[in-house]
Order: sequence, then structure tokens, then C-alpha cells
Amino acid sequence: MKRQMEWAEVLNDANTDDDRQNISSRKSTQGNDTLLDSYSKAVIMAAEKISPSVVNIDIQNTKGGNHSQERESNSETNGSGSGFIFTPDGFILTNSHVVHRAKRIDVTLSDGRRTRAYLIGDDPDSDLAVIRIHESQLTAAILGDSDRVKVGQLVIAVGNPFGLQCTVTSGVVSALGRSLRATSGRLIDNVIQTDAALNPGNSGGPLVNSFGEVVGINTAIIRSAQGICFSVGINSVKYIAGRLIKDGKIRRNYLGIGGQSVILPRRLVLYHQLPIDKGFQILTIEKRSPAEKAGLLNRDILVGYDGHPVSEIDDLHRILTEKGVGTKSYLTVIRYSEKINLEITPEEHSAVG
Repeated sequence: MKRQMEWAEVLNDANTDDDRQNISSRKSTQGNDTLLDSYSKAVIMAAEKISPSVVNIDIQNTKGGNHSQERESNSETNGSGSGFIFTPDGFILTNSHVVHRAKRIDVTLSDGRRTRAYLIGDDPDSDLAVIRIHESQLTAAILGDSDRVKVGQLVIAVGNPFGLQCTVTSGVVSALGRSLRATSGRLIDNVIQTDAALNPGNSGGPLVNSFGEVVGINTAIIRSAQGICFSVGINSVKYIAGRLIKDGKIRRNYLGIGGQSVILPRRLVLYHQLPIDKGFQILTIEKRSPAEKAGLLNRDILVGYDGHPVSEIDDLHRILTEKGVGTKSYLTVIRYSEKINLEITPEEHSAVG
């Protein structure tokens, strides 16, 4: 009898342990379901917010005049891509390689309306373009801040791969500050790398955060790799789009450098009395470029241009766009902890026509 009671106690303890494990397992499953549901809700909300602004772009152009991924081998080529409305009066952002030298541009809205679009401005150097439609009741996307994007952050890409309208893919930001060479040969800096799946036809579509705010424009994929896709940061896009709307093109001066923003050591900032705590570190210098002629070296950190602070590539782009071609200028550079000034004469960079 005593032995039976002892076995009963052991079995009760075992049942109690099993109950605890089952309860713990159920809680873990519920926690995973809650986490998964939160992820799904974020993607769903972002997609619902941005989708009414996303458009499908179909183009016709003379053979060889467009860099779109879909081509035909006759005298005219047809291509397609994506874009998104960013003003209520019908201005649309997309990639330059989608609409460059297009003979005709047609846009299909998310509600099924199809309308003619007109090229407003095109900049192959940044692979950005602005087109416009004349329609009412348009939903404009909300533009975010690409400087606030973090590695590992959830992002959602919306576009029209292979003509499949408003296709949604999600992923994370894999890296920031990448450089990507445009079809014109110029390096596009401060590019966002993501693993959100992109396919031919996604070009020009928005990359958004979990709030549905546009943080980039989907630009390119590496066909030989999986999960490596690139988007131009929206902060660069805002400036270029404004110039394209105003002037139709960007007459850009050219230095021939590529690189990334870096934090300057505090001691250098104080010692040289710099007005900024970041600089643009030079990682590539093109052959026979104004930068090479001026004596710039790899690893130099550019902190000023004609007295204007330079902490990132966008600062330099703004200055170079405004200055006259062939005007002698001065660069302020940190080299091996020393501050030096170099004379440089920028040239106009001719984009591929």
C-alpha cells in the first residue's frame, strides 16, 4: 500500500510537470502567433496605405532608346515599370531607365483607370524621372525620411513585376550607404540595400516603412544573387524631383568621386574648429576626373567645398548643381588628421543619352 502511494505521488508530480510544459508550450505558441500577427499587420497596413498611390507604367519608344528590362526585337520597343504619385495634382516618380527617351507613356492607376502621361524631367545620373498625368481624385504617397532608416528595419516594396499590378513583397534593410552605378556611368551614393524581393517591372516603385511612408525608390537587382536589391534613398529623391519639376533636367557638375559619410573623431572637430561632425570619405576616384587632377586620394575625408560644409554626398550634389561649369573651386579635406585645401575645376558630366 505504501509503495502504491509513492507511485501515485510520482505520477502526480509527472503529470504536474507535463501540465506545466503544456502550459509553457501553449504560451510560447501564443507568443509566436502574436509576434507573427504583429508583423503581418504592419505589412498589411503599410501596403494598404501605399497601394492607391502606386501606378503601372507602359512605354513605347524607338529601338535602343530605353534601358527597360523588357524589350522586343522590332523597330519599336515596349517596356513596363512602376511608379508612384507623390503630389495630388498628378506628379509621379519613377526610374529614368523606365521612361528614358520614351515615345509614349501610359499609366494605369490602382483603380483601373488608364491615362496618357507626359515626361516632366529625367536624370539618368541618379536614375530618377518625374512624369505627370492629368486626372482627379488621386492619392499621393507620404514621403518619409531615409536618414532615419536603420539596418534590420522592416521595409515593404510595392510594384508591378511582369505586369502583375500592385504586388507586395517585404523584407528588411540589409545595409545602408551603398553605391550603385547608374546606366549613365555615374555612381549613385547613399543607396539602401534590402532583401525585399524585386523583379523586372518593380523598377520605380516605392520602398516603404511600416507606417507606409516612402523611404526609397526601387532601382536595381543583382540577377546572379538572391535577396540583394537596391533603392535610392528618398531624401536624395526629394531634392532631385524638385529640380526636375522646375527645370526638366539637372545640369550637374562632375568631380569623379564616390564614398560614404563617416563620423569625424571629436578631437579633429575641435582641433580644426569644424562646423560639422561628419565628413564624406572618398573611396573611389575615377580616372582622368577633376578629382584625380586635383590630387585627391582614397581615404581623404571631404569636409568643405568653397567654404560650404560637406558631411554627405547630398551636400556636395546640391553645391555642384548650383555652381557654374569650369569654375575654379576649393576643397577642404582631412588627410591623415591634417586639414588641407585643394584647388579643383569641376566639369559638366554628360549623362548617357
